[in-house]
Amino acid sequence: MATIREIAELAGVSRGTVDRVLNGRGNVRKETEDKIRSIAKAVNYRPNRAGIVLAAQKKNIRLGVVVFGYNNPFFDKVLNGVREKSEELRCYNCTVTVRRVGVDAGEQLSAIDELAKEGIHGLAIAPGNDDRIRRKIDELAENGIPCVTLNTDIENSRRIAYVGSNYLESGRIAAGLMRIITSGPVHVGIIAGSERILCHTQRIAGFTSQLRAASPGITVADIVYNGDDEIESYNRTAAMLQAHPEINALYFAAAGVYGGCRALTDAGRSGVVRVVTHDAVDTTVRLLNEGVISATICQHPELQGSLPLDLLFSFLTTGERPAREINYVDSEIRIRENI
Repeated sequence: MATIREIAELAGVSRGTVDRVLNGRGNVRKETEDKIRSIAKAVNYRPNRAGIVLAAQKKNIRLGVVVFGYNNPFFDKVLNGVREKSEELRCYNCTVTVRRVGVDAGEQLSAIDELAKEGIHGLAIAPGNDDRIRRKIDELAENGIPCVTLNTDIENSRRIAYVGSNYLESGRIAAGLMRIITSGPVHVGIIAGSERILCHTQRIAGFTSQLRAASPGITVADIVYNGDDEIESYNRTAAMLQAHPEINALYFAAAGVYGGCRALTDAGRSGVVRVVTHDAVDTTVRLLNEGVISATICQHPELQGSLPLDLLFSFLTTGERPAREINYVDSEIRIRENI
């Protein structure tokens, strides 16, 4: 098995440079880093696992987590996964700090900067799809702080991996469910969180493209955004139902399901309008059991919380990038009979 010294000789650099690259400590030119990683892979370099544990305990690794929603119950479940993995990593002297923010990019940037000042070595983040956040992730990468995106991705950034749903696919699944549970001319109202969140726009894109391809009898009457807020969801859904009395199906592409379904019930149209949602938070389960919601599509939130920390810790202690850049969780359909 090759050693760090042998890799250094092949790359024409010092052992310290190889050590910084393989242990994710940054401050190495990208061309040099790529060369070293390529050589390490070619010679099948494998770090000493016992040494990794000892090194991790000495490093006092700090990981940061930034997720949406002060009152978003889906992210409560994501954070259950974060807490479980944090407990596991604590024995390696690894600590995890969490920040919950709104969908505003400024809030995310402030949270990231706060964590960077606290000395984090890696970041797991559910990012808004904003150029400022993309540049911040790239800046962190330049400074040797790797990022893993969770739940929603950000395009063309230097994050090392993504963990979450395939949202185009889950949108297509929702369209398929809508086709199965409806008949005749169908007019769908779509309620989503934010146009600035990639996973929300991707779900809608998957949903609408699948309708066009396979369900010409189903049309979209309107799309509204609720900021993942239950009160706003109630108000926007109520206004949409009043403006479009032809609506006989609703698709909730993000949070705000409870508020939107309350508006549906208050309008006296519960059970008449078919409803497809995502996730299985407590209120959604209750509405599913009551027959207000027809089906919901789940996406393993606890795994979305735990796996990013696992990937970051492994990268920071071994220098090895994740085996897969894209780590999709399974989409699972739940109805009243199997919830």
